Amino acid sequence: MDELRRELCEYGRRAADLGLVIGTSGNLSARKGDLVVVTPSGVALDRLRPEDCPVLDLTGRVVDGGTRPSSETPTHLALYEATSARAVVHTHSVFATVVASTMTELPPIHYNALLLGGTVRVAPYATYGTPELARGVLAAIEGRQAALMASHGAVTIGNGLEQAFEATRLLEWLCEVYVRALGVGRPAVLTEDQLTAVIERALAG
Repeated sequence: MDELRRELCEYGRRAADLGLVIGTSGNLSARKGDLVVVTPSGVALDRLRPEDCPVLDLTGRVVDGGTRPSSETPTHLALYEATSARAVVHTHSVFATVVASTMTELPPIHYNALLLGGTVRVAPYATYGTPELARGVLAAIEGRQAALMASHGAVTIGNGLEQAFEATRLLEWLCEVYVRALGVGRPAVLTEDQLTAVIERALAG
């Protein structure tokens, strides 16, 4: 798990450098077999050290490390139980939080939304770290690589930290495009036929 701990620190610093998190907000985790390494509670992501990141089993029991796991660990573990994800990234990035605080979904106004599975759903608001939040996120992310959390932030999953982190960056870009488009006029939402045409073209090479 040492390599995963180092990766968490690397991507935690990148998230802070890109403004996707501020202070101690946001958390990341990665799974290997039946173990999960997660960022700790109360530590800024740009100050993480590998030894700060506790290792848990899939029930949430700490098996290595002396720090308290992130308060959002229940949502991370629920995602690992319900999906094939090997990494989870949760941020409070500005544009994702704006959309999550005002909308029930992020519509596909750009075809790159397909890279996340299409329309990004917003999970209903629930107190952080609770089973209610975990259930809402699971429902919102079904069939997707990303979900928004009402009045909270965003969560993405991937087959590793790189994929989950790139999904976070893409989600924030899509949210920013949408918010800025609203300032100009009413954004056009791509139709199912238009999205299908993009998929067919991609499959055709």
